[in-house]
Amino acid sequence: MAAITLRGVEKSFGAGPVLRDCDLDIADHEFLVLVGPSGSGKTTLLRIISGLEDATDGDIYFGDRLVNDVDVGDRDIAMVFQNYGLYPHMSVRKNLAFGLRRRKLPAAEIEQMVDHTAGILGIEHLLDRKPKQLSGGQRQRVALGRAIVRDPAVFLLDEPLSNLDAHLRTQMRSEILKVHRTVTATAVYVTHDQVEALTMGDRIAVMHEGMIQQVDTPEALYDRPVNRFVAGFIGTPPMGFLPGRLERYGSSARVQAPGVDLVLPPARAAVVPADLADVVAGIRPEHLHLTSKSATEGEGSTLQGTVDMVEPLGSEQHARVNVNGEMVVARLTRKERVRPGENVTFAVEDAAVQVFGADDGVAYREQEAES
Repeated sequence: MAAITLRGVEKSFGAGPVLRDCDLDIADHEFLVLVGPSGSGKTTLLRIISGLEDATDGDIYFGDRLVNDVDVGDRDIAMVFQNYGLYPHMSVRKNLAFGLRRRKLPAAEIEQMVDHTAGILGIEHLLDRKPKQLSGGQRQRVALGRAIVRDPAVFLLDEPLSNLDAHLRTQMRSEILKVHRTVTATAVYVTHDQVEALTMGDRIAVMHEGMIQQVDTPEALYDRPVNRFVAGFIGTPPMGFLPGRLERYGSSARVQAPGVDLVLPPARAAVVPADLADVVAGIRPEHLHLTSKSATEGEGSTLQGTVDMVEPLGSEQHARVNVNGEMVVARLTRKERVRPGENVTFAVEDAAVQVFGADDGVAYREQEAES
């Protein structure tokens, strides 16, 4: 059983808290990603799970076993780091076998386990090479092999792809997931790259300033963020935010500001507190549709602004638009021609408009959409 449970985990270095009241449930065999900006506490939390760091407060369970005082060597874990951690004077074969030899396993069993692991990772032809004779991707495969050859209950991976170029990172993401499906261990993966998190995690825990903001599936984080930080951190290009006044019209409401007229469906307007007037609307780039001012007059949600910059990206283009002093990004087709300095109007899907408190950043969304 490799389920991991954290209850009230906190960590302080001196007077400053690094982690605050972290609760987390990781299911057996789950691939969970810890994501957040630099300094959010994700690596510290991973080190506490591993036993390399002691929590200032709180409890850590592996299954039903409290492991607060269990040494890192007795937690049945394997770690993969950003810097590979390979012994440069040893061949790949000896690097893979090193931990097994320390456990004094029979030579025949070690050879069988090394060959099996090399087969999973497709590095059989590299077994007699030294690390300096390998590419970055090959070294990362060997580092993964050193972890999985021991058949641990838990894999802990701390930004293992940060040293690789963009193309190789994409390739290695799928390799890691393939390995995880093969070995069926529980995995906790740390990254600052939200694209990596969205493409890899069964679930994602978003961290900010030492606190877990939201734990959910990639789809739920993208569609139903619990606050403005999660909404802005998850998604590329990021969500655009537009401050405005909430004006109510019977059962519906509109967020309004110069250049901003966004309609809230009745179900969403109903969950916004009646006394809340200052709000921030959130719009994803794909929900902005280029149109003419006359075509949208008096109908639905609209934004008007001035194009600041256009980024051609082959099959599509991103237009950065200044709306009442705030920058939003629109994802356009390559056929939609806009130029810097041009005044533009967008129709916005009413159901796609998200609403956040102007002061606390809390998201207001109807319960039905969350089920």
